[in-house]
Amino acid sequence: MRKVLIAGTGALGTLFAARLALAGNPVVMLGSWAAGLEALNRAGARLLTEQGEERRAAVQAASDPAIGGGAEVALVLVKAWQTEQAARQLAASLPAGALVVTLQNGLGNREILAGTLGAERVALGVCTYGANLLGPGVARSGGEGVISLEAHPRCGEVADLLRGAGFQVEIVAGAQALVWGKLVMNAAINPLTALLRVPNGRLLELPAARWVMIALALETARVARACGVELPFDDPAGTVLAVARRTAANRSSMLQDVERGAPTEIEAICGAVVRAARAQGRAAPLNWLMWRLVSADFPGKRREKRGKSW
Repeated sequence: MRKVLIAGTGALGTLFAARLALAGNPVVMLGSWAAGLEALNRAGARLLTEQGEERRAAVQAASDPAIGGGAEVALVLVKAWQTEQAARQLAASLPAGALVVTLQNGLGNREILAGTLGAERVALGVCTYGANLLGPGVARSGGEGVISLEAHPRCGEVADLLRGAGFQVEIVAGAQALVWGKLVMNAAINPLTALLRVPNGRLLELPAARWVMIALALETARVARACGVELPFDDPAGTVLAVARRTAANRSSMLQDVERGAPTEIEAICGAVVRAARAQGRAAPLNWLMWRLVSADFPGKRREKRGKSW
C-alpha cells in the first residue's frame, strides 16, 4: 500500500479518495475549500454508487501542504485554472521521489506542473470517469470509464495502485492524442451544457444544440490535426454523439461549476483550442464563441470571490 496525495476536494477528488482508501491505501487530500475539508475529516470521503449504495472511507484533508509528507504518488484533480497554485504547493510538500500524475481536463496542465516540479516527476494521464458533487465530501459516481497513462518509468506502479482500487487502466505510448481526444469531447459538450443548464443527454434531444455539438467536435478535431495530432478516433461526430448518449444523465463539470458560482475551465478547453488554432494560422470560430459566452456568463466579481477554493 502507498500513501496517496490527492490535490482537489471536488467530485473526482472525492471519488478517487474513497476508492483508493477503501482499497487500503492511506489517502490525504490537499485543498482550500473549508466546508469540504471539514466534511472529509469528520465523515470521510463518501461515494454514492450508481445503484444508490453509499461507501465511506476515512481520509485526512487539509489546506496545509505539509499533509503531503511521505506521499509516494500525487494525483492532481484540481481545475485547470488552479494548476499553478497546486504545483507550488506540491513542490513544497512532496518528497523528492514522489510521482505527480495529472488527470485534469484541458491543455497545458502537465507543462505547468513540470515547470515547477521537473519533467521527470510528472506523468500525463487522461480520465474518462465521471462524478457529480452532491455536497462537501460527497460524490455520486457518474459511470465507469478508463484511465489512460502515458508510458513513464513509474507508470506501472501507478497503474497497479489504481487497478487495486477498481479502476480500469491502460498504458499508452503517447497520451497527448488522448488528451486532444478528450478535449474534442469537452469542447463539444461542456460549454453547451453550461450555457443551457442541461445534462449531457439533453443535447441529443434539442436539434440546434445537437447541431452545434457536432460542429464543435468537428472544428476541434480539425485544429488537432492541424497541430499534427492523430486523434484516437476517426469519426468525431459519431464519437461525441456516443459519449453524450452514454453519459446522458451526467451533469458536466462545467455545468456543475456554473451552478455553484465557481470559475469554469473554459480557458483550458475552448480557449486552448482557439489559441492552438491561431498558432497554426487558423481560426476556430465556434470554440471562440463558446469561450466568450461562457466567460460572459461568469461575472468577474464572482471569480475574485470564489476563485481560490478547490
